[in-house]
Amino acid sequence: MTWLKTHLALVLTVIVPTCAAILYYAFIASDVFISESRFLVRSPQHPMQGGFVGELLQGSGITHSQDDAYSVHDFILSRDALRELDAKAGVRKAFTSKQVDLFNRFPGLSWDDSFEELYRYYGKHVGVEYDSASSITTLTVRAFTAQDAQRIDDLLLQMSENLVNTLNARSRQDLIHYAADEVKIATDKATAAAVAMFEYRSKHAVFEPDKQAAIQLESVAKIQEELISTEAQLAQVQKLSPNNPQISGLESRADTLRHAIGTEAAKVTSANGSFSARAPDFERLTLETVFADKQLGVALAELETARSDALHQQMYLERWVKPSLPDKAMEPRRIRSMFTVFLIGLIAWGVASLLIAAIREHSG
Repeated sequence: MTWLKTHLALVLTVIVPTCAAILYYAFIASDVFISESRFLVRSPQHPMQGGFVGELLQGSGITHSQDDAYSVHDFILSRDALRELDAKAGVRKAFTSKQVDLFNRFPGLSWDDSFEELYRYYGKHVGVEYDSASSITTLTVRAFTAQDAQRIDDLLLQMSENLVNTLNARSRQDLIHYAADEVKIATDKATAAAVAMFEYRSKHAVFEPDKQAAIQLESVAKIQEELISTEAQLAQVQKLSPNNPQISGLESRADTLRHAIGTEAAKVTSANGSFSARAPDFERLTLETVFADKQLGVALAELETARSDALHQQMYLERWVKPSLPDKAMEPRRIRSMFTVFLIGLIAWGVASLLIAAIREHSG
């Protein structure tokens, strides 16, 4: 008893904690199995980064996406992933098994079995590490049986692949839907332009003002030739035979030809109703029709491109290393843990001894 009082600090800081650690780690602590897998999120839309693996993938025509990888990481560590894991793999049941020691099982000593507490517990047993040089993600799962660790690891990868496929499907749908909307808008514009052109032609009895005006001018030119011929004949008759009865007929014919020339020329050059007056509106409608047709052609080309792109996944999750089935427990490190407790106890005992000696010296 005297020795115990004398060495109470040694007992409390070294002997008792070390014995408790030996008892716990040797007989109570549950084995922890670690399953590890590696995967790569790649996408043909993003440029490659450096590193040996990046160069290797670039040689095979594969690119990887850091942003997409972070999206997958966030999902793995999310509450939604935990809910799906619990529904499919019974994670709560595996972590609350009576075969797991009280200090490691869920909910442990807190007796709080809420989902939020389970989520915090889940975050301690599932880890994600990202190598920015190679863009490879390492997924680590800790469980109390080798089969549970591998099963959870594999299911997390499957869920991540489903997430990537869902994102791809949504991206394809949005892309095609947007392109189809553009085609509909362009089709409506092209249809409206064609209808406006048809109505204008029907209302004004004109098809091609420039061509029709050219034809009309050719007709005027022919009448003018005929008028010149008639006037020449009239002049000749008047010169040779001033009283010739043909003179009145030739004069009448010349007047008729002059009137015809004025009438036909007015169809081309008058301010209202002529081909020249109709040309600006017709040209405007023609430009609108051509522009609408070109816009429709571009929209159709974009739709075909969108459909072509939709045939290929925009993002892939490539399993680089499959989930491992551990053949032995990697944690806890029993000997090292016991030695660590012993070493910390010695340090605490040394500090306590110095404090006690200082207090005694001060009191004396």
